[in-house]
Amino acid sequence: MGGMFGESKFEVQEKVPESIKPKTYRLKFPSTLDQVMQCLRENGLHFPVIFKPDLGERGWMVRRINNEQEAGAYLNQIKIDFLIQEFVDLPLEFGVFYIRYPSQPDGKVTSIVRKEMLTVTGDGKKTIKQLIVDSDRARLQWNILRITYQDRLNEILPSKEKLELVSIGNHCLGTKFLNDNHLITERLSSVFDHISKQIEGFYFGRFDLRAASLFDLENGNVKVMELNGCGAEPAHIYDPAFSLWSALGVLFRHWQNIYRISKENHALGAPYISFHEGKSLYKKFRTLTAT
Repeated sequence: MGGMFGESKFEVQEKVPESIKPKTYRLKFPSTLDQVMQCLRENGLHFPVIFKPDLGERGWMVRRINNEQEAGAYLNQIKIDFLIQEFVDLPLEFGVFYIRYPSQPDGKVTSIVRKEMLTVTGDGKKTIKQLIVDSDRARLQWNILRITYQDRLNEILPSKEKLELVSIGNHCLGTKFLNDNHLITERLSSVFDHISKQIEGFYFGRFDLRAASLFDLENGNVKVMELNGCGAEPAHIYDPAFSLWSALGVLFRHWQNIYRISKENHALGAPYISFHEGKSLYKKFRTLTAT
């Protein structure tokens, strides 16, 4: 199983066990707003929902869509097939990295990142615009947030009220990544080993998921919004407290694991991708995402 650029997110998501994935549907490009609304009605979905391209990385064109107007605006921008996904309204979001060598019977969880969404907290005096500008992380997203909140920028947020500015757990969108490797237990590894073995050809990758509690996470009572393969990273290294040298050490082990799994799979009959095929896939990916 891959997960590099150019692979269909929908086809990967289809492999995830039904009990732990949100409703997800693929719409072909070009699609009309009528077709989008028909998809929502027929499948019992309501706003907000998540729209995302059927390929891509690092949050490219992943949006929370709150109404028909935002859906129409998305359709004007997207130039490839895209997914409509049920919005998972659970409080905790994690990236859980799993590895299993084909020669070994069991795998394990090697990384857990907790994603702290970009939020501001009101003081009863400052406007939403002032709160954004005063926040080091939010200020970096100003060009996007000033459009998203254009009708609310002068609104004063009540004291202690939190406003989640971005609902997509992506580093490039201001989400803070926190190292939660202390949550790795034998029980959690066993649960994700059981889940992973139900996914054909899956030995290496990160489950991006939400859960209601730490207990639910450890017991696999989760919703997997996305499963990323070889292109995924053990994202706990992006914790602000994680040192550069420690991160490089993790990445070297990460690449060694990819190499070993690749060699073992090849010995079992899986062909290597050629340089020409890899270059073609990359060119296709760059062309499609240059919108």
